Amino acid sequence: VLFSAYFALQVIYARRKHKISPPETTGHPEFERIFRAQANCSEYFPIFISLLWVAGIFFHQGVAAACGLLYLYTRFRYFQGYTMAAQERLGPLYASARLLWLLMGLAVAGLLAHFLLP
Repeated sequence: VLFSAYFALQVIYARRKHKISPPETTGHPEFERIFRAQANCSEYFPIFISLLWVAGIFFHQGVAAACGLLYLYTRFRYFQGYTMAAQERLGPLYASARLLWLLMGLAVAGLLAHFLLP
């Protein structure tokens, strides 16, 4: 929740800085990058929370929590990189995608173990 609030505040500050009133989503390139970074992070948040929840319940809370913290860190780095230049987002983007796939694997392994093993 704190990350989402931080990202939303950055969009508000960018709107004020570049004098872009809502509901406009285009304007200065810096604003567009900040707006897009915030939107991208918001779009992936439900997927992240769902995978984190299932992996934590059915696999292991500690492992899921560690993956979750790493994911949040990579998304923060993604946001920072994207606000500077579009190319700067790629490394953290790939890292966060790998962490989502890892959480998916943990969730599936936990579900299979829970429902298929006696």
